[in-house]
Amino acid sequence: MKIRYLYQLLLSHTSVLIIAFLILGLLFSQYVENLVYENKVEELSSYGEKILSDLERPSPRRPLYLEQYSNLLHARDIDLITFNENGVVSFSRGGVYPRIELTEEEWKKIEQGEAVPLKKDFGRFDQAVSLVIMPRIINDQLAGGLILISPISGTREMLSEINKYLLYIVLISLAISLLVSLFLSKLHVKRIQRIRNAASLVSSGNYDVRVPSSNFDEIGDLAEDFNEMVTKLKASKEEIDSLENRRRQFMADVSHELRTPLTTIRGVMEGIRNDMIPEEQKEKSFGLVSQETRRLIRLVNENLDYEKIRSNQIAITKVTVPLLDVLEVIKEQLDFQAEDKQNEIQIKADPAIKVQADYDRLIQILINITKNSIQFTEGGSIWLRGASSEKETIIEIEDTGMGMDPDEIESIWRRFYKADLSRTNNPYGEFGLGLSIVKQLVLMHKGTIKVSSEKGKGTKFVIRLPLESKEG
Repeated sequence: MKIRYLYQLLLSHTSVLIIAFLILGLLFSQYVENLVYENKVEELSSYGEKILSDLERPSPRRPLYLEQYSNLLHARDIDLITFNENGVVSFSRGGVYPRIELTEEEWKKIEQGEAVPLKKDFGRFDQAVSLVIMPRIINDQLAGGLILISPISGTREMLSEINKYLLYIVLISLAISLLVSLFLSKLHVKRIQRIRNAASLVSSGNYDVRVPSSNFDEIGDLAEDFNEMVTKLKASKEEIDSLENRRRQFMADVSHELRTPLTTIRGVMEGIRNDMIPEEQKEKSFGLVSQETRRLIRLVNENLDYEKIRSNQIAITKVTVPLLDVLEVIKEQLDFQAEDKQNEIQIKADPAIKVQADYDRLIQILINITKNSIQFTEGGSIWLRGASSEKETIIEIEDTGMGMDPDEIESIWRRFYKADLSRTNNPYGEFGLGLSIVKQLVLMHKGTIKVSSEKGKGTKFVIRLPLESKEG
């Protein structure tokens, strides 16, 4: 059975209030009752002490004193009884109590000169009473005593009146508490309902929803956490959408990039099998097939390299080599491609500069970046520079190409990203994975890579690779 949270709050609050008021009411009622009876006993004791002090005075008018005291006390609904050492009543108003019965314990106390107060007595008299038994001691001997009796009925009426007003106070307090509890419960439920409605909107794909938050209580903290969660979900959704768009572009690029060499290879093989290619053209055709095959292998390897790097399946084995030798290798391999676009590769590095890196992976890093510079530079220059300090080797690759806007710089490290989406026949970095691989490889070397660029003025890559001390 489903119980609404509002009703759960009301039930819990009401139960706590009722139990609390019930306990407090009972304790207060018991306290007031004891207080009233104690005051009654103290009142009777004070009257008894006054009467005993007057009885000690020698006077032939002693019975008259007792009669006068009895009349005065009767007006306050108090009866006076005196008795001798044997328990025989010597005075009582109208002879109502001819003899009294004291317990053995009470006799012992009065024989020792102690007063016996009883807040409630239900057995010895015709009605429930409060009484005080006070001994009269003469020459250290019990000569009798007196009893002051007050009916409980009047006290009970007063207690009933007090309890009635106490009940009124409890009911009024309970009603006010219920109203406050209802208000607070509705307020909390309303705040929770806002979060619930917002969660429903988020589940339907709306990530622009926000709920009011505060630091007042846990619900406010929950609302703040909810808003933070929605912000992160929105960012994740945007990243997923962006990745999905790049994935679709990637699939389109893959289809195009693979179809072109495969179509070329198929055409050549069909021509050779059907003797459609002259003998003098076959060597050239085989060269074309070999070139397109290498291109296919490069396409596949580039994607596999990225996955291996991401899954930490590539081990880095560092060696120390002259940086100038590495840069000359890059120039030698890419000079032909640079010349195709009327670019010039220039090297500037001191022969004494060393670099500590995995040689093959360092070549891969520099080739990827240099190819990227060649690709976006037309009729310009590409500089390969080297510098060093005590702790690191600095490699700069700068071009005079088309450059990038500042908001494009962070995007170039993303997988499948291409700065120029219009190009579909790029023999280097076909899948948009080149720079993603570069960054991962630099990080595996515990290095850093930074990019600065300006639209129409070129791009500059700065790689910093740490130098490990020989002692370490």
